[in-house]
Amino acid sequence: MIQIQEKIIIEAAEKGMDEFLKVFTDAYLETLGGDITAENMDKLNGYQHTLLAYRFFSDEVNEGGFVQLIQNGYGGYIFDNPTAKALKMMGAKGVSKILYKAKEIFDAHRAELERETTDEEFTAMYVDFEQFDELEEKFFYIEEEETALIAQYVDENLEDFAKIVQ
Repeated sequence: MIQIQEKIIIEAAEKGMDEFLKVFTDAYLETLGGDITAENMDKLNGYQHTLLAYRFFSDEVNEGGFVQLIQNGYGGYIFDNPTAKALKMMGAKGVSKILYKAKEIFDAHRAELERETTDEEFTAMYVDFEQFDELEEKFFYIEEEETALIAQYVDENLEDFAKIVQ
């Protein structure tokens, strides 16, 4: 079980919900040696995977959208697992809807979206997959509220996300 000191959680929570959630996902990444692989997936439980998937989703979409998320190898991790369903259970219904719609695009074009690309091909994918644009805009609009809902869920169910130690 991943352990996090209570004082670190309290200090992060005082800085805001993003920092609060980052304490958990940083601990997960440290446990995983920096990134998720088939070999280390079993080190996290379902709740922890959901929170880590949300971090990857949020970071990647904010930086470069769904195309970047998928090109950086996180498409399967997010779309092939029940991430959308789990986030909905945590209260993030808007993000869940976005993920379900993005999964439809991903599933229909997976081979093309996941293939190795040159910089030019990668840039061209933003034009080829403009259908992601609307989903990204919806996420930007609801991100703060949905992240607050996830943070609240984590706060109310700490034992599912880490063992809190003194």
